[in-house]
Amino acid sequence: MSPSLTTVADLGERALIDRIKAQVPPAPRWVTVAIGDDAAVIEPSRGELTVVTTDALVEGVHFNRSWTPASDIGHKALAVNLSDLAAMGSTPRHALLSLAIPAPCLVTDVDALVGALLALAAHHRTTLVGGNIAASTGPLFISVTATGSVKRRRVLTRAGAKPGDALYVSGTIGGAAAGLASLQRQDTVGNGEFSSCRQRHLRPEPRVILGIALGRNRAAHACVDLSDGLADGVHQLATASHVGVQLEADTIPIDPKARTWFEQTGFDPLTAALTGGEDYELLFAIPAEFRGRLTHVKQLIGDLPLTRIGVVTKDRQVVIRRDGTNEPLPNSYQHFEM
Repeated sequence: MSPSLTTVADLGERALIDRIKAQVPPAPRWVTVAIGDDAAVIEPSRGELTVVTTDALVEGVHFNRSWTPASDIGHKALAVNLSDLAAMGSTPRHALLSLAIPAPCLVTDVDALVGALLALAAHHRTTLVGGNIAASTGPLFISVTATGSVKRRRVLTRAGAKPGDALYVSGTIGGAAAGLASLQRQDTVGNGEFSSCRQRHLRPEPRVILGIALGRNRAAHACVDLSDGLADGVHQLATASHVGVQLEADTIPIDPKARTWFEQTGFDPLTAALTGGEDYELLFAIPAEFRGRLTHVKQLIGDLPLTRIGVVTKDRQVVIRRDGTNEPLPNSYQHFEM
């Protein structure tokens, strides 16, 4: 049998684990026991808190293998966790990877998945310290647990926004939603024009540097990552902080290619961008007196744009001002909704 056609069933569990271990670089000094034992042993960062997050990608729900390369699945599995850590102002440190793999899955696909995950981990100085492998009689399932560290007074949460705070969002929104729609309808829409949107869906880039900078400079009252869309992030921040929000429609930074896609396919670009998920940008609340701190944050993050999109209010309503009228902000995607 050609090596490129070898499946995980052909290779076997132990050989597959050894193959993955061979890809993992040597552990740093603060990992006392790494891959190969019943559990990893990690030395905590002195004077810092540990931030822990976990997320899962399920074939058929979060990705379709007919258009998603295995390397993109691996990248995204870690990226979504790093985005959570960024929203808390923490520096990534470690990750655990669990895979439930269908027997026909090719070993080369597992190699590509793990390789891309490790490449992103190396970029953000994150160490893979263990995990688990199991057989799946159904879809491919990838779960990552990631940890980070942050000083107590630098922790960012969704709570803490205060009336009068300005709301900012990083980057642009809507690109991932347009990219997913483009992939789903690739037989009817040209491929090249929306390739950047497809990349936003397939390979999100977590805003780790921004999150760390916001935390270290204590520049934000509250912060949340946009995994389920800007509208969802705004609702989550408002609920946790017991405040209202007024967004300004004209300021929402919609990805230009996404705007074109939505217009060509008959959707309102603003509504689609607000409710589309997987942007993995950061939404944060900053008081007027922290503008100097925000200026310093901007100096640390390079050319990533930060856009003021609204204000935190006292009246608890969450609205968007459009054409001179306040409208209720729509909700975003939620699992289990029928």
